[in-house]
Amino acid sequence: MTPTSAPKSKTRKRLKRVALCLLLAGLLYFAAFAAAVHFTGLQDSAEPADIIIVLGAGLKEDGRPGPALTRRTKHAAALWHEGIAPLVLCAGGQSEYYPRTEAAACNEILLAAGLPDAAILLEERSRSTEENAIYSKEILDERQLSSVVLVSDASHMLRARWLFHRQGIEPFASPVPTDQIRNPRVYPAALIREFIAFNWQLFKELFNIPLTHISGI
Repeated sequence: MTPTSAPKSKTRKRLKRVALCLLLAGLLYFAAFAAAVHFTGLQDSAEPADIIIVLGAGLKEDGRPGPALTRRTKHAAALWHEGIAPLVLCAGGQSEYYPRTEAAACNEILLAAGLPDAAILLEERSRSTEENAIYSKEILDERQLSSVVLVSDASHMLRARWLFHRQGIEPFASPVPTDQIRNPRVYPAALIREFIAFNWQLFKELFNIPLTHISGI
C-alpha cells in the first residue's frame, strides 16, 4: 500500500461505518414507528359521542368503493347501529382519477346498511387526511358538535389522530381490525406509506410548509 492510498482506504472505511450506522438508525426508527402504529391500531376507545367520522379511501376506476373504504364504512355503520352516535360523517373528496367523491361512495354503503339520510353528513372537499381533519372541523363547528369517534384502518389511526388533534379535535378511536384485510401484502405496504406520510408531515411542521395535499397522502 502506497503512502497516498492509506488515507484513502481509511476514509472509505469511515464512510462505510457511517453509512452502516445511518442504515441501522433508520431501521430502528422504522421499527419503532411500526410498533407505535401497530399498538395504536389495537386500541379501540369508542364511546358514545356526537358523531362518527369515516375517513375516505380510494375508489375503483368505475367509482365503486374500494376495499379500504368498504371496510371502514361498514365498521362505522355497525357502530351507528350500536348507538355509539346519532350521526355519521363521510369524509373524502374526488380524485381526478375517479368519477365521484369518496364521501358519496361511503354514503352509498351506509344507506345499504340501513342508515337513514338524516343520519349521514358528507364532507366532499378533502383530498388528504390532513384536509379530512380541516374540513371535518368546519362541519363540527357549524353544527356545534364536539365529541367524535374516528374510524379508519388500524395502520392509519396514529397519523389520523395526530392530524385531528392539530385541529383541536380529540377523537375516540375505533380502528378497523387488521384481520379484516384479506390481502397479506396490504398491511406492510400501508406501514411504509404511513411512514413516508408521517415524516412528510413532520417535515412540513418543521419548515412551516402550508401544503395540505399531495396525491396519495
